[in-house]
This record gives sequence, structure tokens and C-alpha cells, in this order.
Amino acid sequence: MSERFTDRLYRLARPVWEAQHSHPFVQGIGDGSLDIEKFKFWVRQDYLFLIDYARLLALAVARAPDLDSMRRFADLVHGTLNVEMDLHRSYAAEFGISIAELEAEEKAPTTRGYTDFLLRVAALDEFSGLIAALLPCMWGFSDIGQRLAQGPGPADERYAKWIEMYSSEEFAELAVWCRSLVDRVAAGLPEDTLRRMEDAFLTSSRYELLFWEMAWRQERWPA
Repeated sequence: MSERFTDRLYRLARPVWEAQHSHPFVQGIGDGSLDIEKFKFWVRQDYLFLIDYARLLALAVARAPDLDSMRRFADLVHGTLNVEMDLHRSYAAEFGISIAELEAEEKAPTTRGYTDFLLRVAALDEFSGLIAALLPCMWGFSDIGQRLAQGPGPADERYAKWIEMYSSEEFAELAVWCRSLVDRVAAGLPEDTLRRMEDAFLTSSRYELLFWEMAWRQERWPA
């Protein structure tokens, strides 16, 4: 049986993914030891990330080669803008973060770099590159959530809720669908295109790792 292309992607990025699992921010969510101010910083930055991620998904609708993929990405745009954003605002409120604070937040350098990279790939690369770039977010969070769910769990119910969300069957199904789409699109593509997909996947994986580090350090512009 031939190897799935997404297995090839995972093998390439595995050191980066393992670095995410061992990062003190992720470990701190799992055992409940994470400084709440660091997590609040992540919540605010992730809100800004989601806005541009919705734009990425909208570009995927426009670039998708078939109606089924268009419908699925359109559903994701709708869900992100009309469900997930509301959930994020409600979740932020549990940490005392107001909607005004979310709206006033400035993108940290890593958030800016990651979203700019995703939207550049979506605008300038082929559809294959776009979906390779967006896969680490969906697949990676599902992977992290499921691993953390195997532990004893944090005492803080807010951290436990985060783990429950990303370890859910619904989120896992989304990751499985996106993996399958990448495998299907990659089938039969020339090697130079596959290498560009590898580069997009690896770069996004590295930004995922940097995003944890950014929140851990509460990164800001130096001036």
C-alpha cells in the first residue's frame, strides 16, 4: 500500500509537531499550570488570527476545483464567522476579556507573519498550496487536543474546556476531511508541485510552533 501524501507531510514536519507537544505553553494547558496572563494573550491573538483564517477559507471557496469542496469551505467560513467567533468572544469573557479588548488588540509580529503568509499563499499559489498551508492548523490542534485529553486533565475548567473542544470528534472529523482533501488533490501532481506543498505545510507548522512561543513570551513589537 502506497504512503499517503499527508503521511509524507507529517514525517517531514514531525520534529516541529513534537516541539509543539513539548512546549511549556501546551504542557501548561494540559496540567493547568499555565500562567493565566499568557493564556489570555493567546486568546486575544487567536481572535485576530481567526478573522484572517476566515478570509483564507473564503479564498479556498473561490479556488476549490469542485462543488463539494466549495460547499465544505463555504460552511467553514459561515461557521467561523457566525459560530466560532461568537464562541471565542464568550470564552474570552470567562477570562475577563471584553469584546472591546478583543477588537482593540494589535497583532503581534508572529500573528502578523503567520496570517500574511497564509493569505499570500492563498492569493499567489495554486489550490494545492493553499490547502497544504491551512492543514497544520486543523490537524495540529486536533492532534494536540487528543494528546492532552489522554492526561489527567487540568483543574481549571476553562483549560479543560479548551482541551474538550479540540479533542472532540467533530474537530477530529474536520482534520480527517482536510487531510483527505490534500491527499486527493496531491494525487498525480508533479514532484515540483508536491515540494511546494511540502514547503507550505512545513512553514505553517513552524508558525504554529511560533504561535505558542509568541503567547508564552507575550510577544510585542519592540518599538
